[in-house]
Amino acid sequence: RFGLRLRAVGENPQAVDTAGISVAWLRYRSVICAGLLCGLAGAYLSTAQNAAFLKDMSAGKGYIALAALIFGKWRPTQAMLACLLFGFLDALAARLQGVELPIIGEIPVQLMQALPYILTVILLAGFIGRAIAPKAIGIPYSKER
Repeated sequence: RFGLRLRAVGENPQAVDTAGISVAWLRYRSVICAGLLCGLAGAYLSTAQNAAFLKDMSAGKGYIALAALIFGKWRPTQAMLACLLFGFLDALAARLQGVELPIIGEIPVQLMQALPYILTVILLAGFIGRAIAPKAIGIPYSKER
């Protein structure tokens, strides 16, 4: 129910308000959920992946998450698959650093580090078509009396 209501708040908050559900409270709950997930992601980055807290440790991962959301056309399952694709590209870039490929030879480390971002831009520019965001996203809702 929470996901359907949240989607309805993004598309048509007046309809949700008419159904007797608080639009502001639902939006606050979604922001709280996003904050919790971002906190878990930050904890993972600082403890598991890098084992240290560094400046710019996210290295554009938020940009890739936004790109995955747009690439998934604002659908949860497709966005998850896009995140898996971008995660695979990131892991591939880490794995192929310093490896000599049969025809190409050794690829520069800088190109391998930039590969996920380059492919993100290429995928977004050429393959997604139209990704229509929810109509009421970013628009404050004021309850009419």
